[in-house]
Amino acid sequence: MKNKIVVLTGAGMSAESGIKTFRDADGLWEGHDVMEVASPQGFAQNPELVLDFYNQRRRQLLLVEPNAAHKALVTLETHFEVHIVTQNVDDLHERAGSSNVMHLHGELFKVRSAGNESTVLDWKHDLVIGEQCPEGHQLRPHIVWFGEMVPLLDSAAKLVAQADIIIIIGTSMQVYPAAGLVDYAKDTTEVFFIDPKPSISESNYGNLTVLPNKASVGVPALVNDLIHKIS
Repeated sequence: MKNKIVVLTGAGMSAESGIKTFRDADGLWEGHDVMEVASPQGFAQNPELVLDFYNQRRRQLLLVEPNAAHKALVTLETHFEVHIVTQNVDDLHERAGSSNVMHLHGELFKVRSAGNESTVLDWKHDLVIGEQCPEGHQLRPHIVWFGEMVPLLDSAAKLVAQADIIIIIGTSMQVYPAAGLVDYAKDTTEVFFIDPKPSISESNYGNLTVLPNKASVGVPALVNDLIHKIS
């Protein structure tokens, strides 16, 4: 029996809950160049702008709920060992009830010290200039910005290498380093790719099944199929 499933999720997983995918067709994030609001340089040049950008994201997250795709992954846990590796910074997987969630790019409901990365605090309200960690450093969003290391990448790669099944949901698999995770999979691992506009085809990988559906449709259907196969 195949019993270890690793799920890789991206923006398309949460879009149906009302979470904006940030990046518009012209490459702007809410009208801003990505480097203005998601880089250490942007934060150094205009910290007020960066904090306001994430304050807006945080307020929006408080208003949305997990969708059918998030809930289906919780059902999957009743039959398989499930680990979720997400590029999303929202907490919708956790709110739905998933037990094992790894956030590659940080978490919106957390902040950390700009002077000590190990100081991380839970945070669900606005963050402003002057709010400091106990050591006196300005607090910043607990987000992995462009140009910063992805500290959990090695741990995620180890999970992928152990997986019997990989499910990729709502991510283009074009943005590195996260896009390289699937390369750590065993040759025998089954891979399912769920996205309404798939950016990869079944010729890209062995054992790949492409399901061209939005997450709220494709994930519950796949979960039902996987559970049925072992019943």
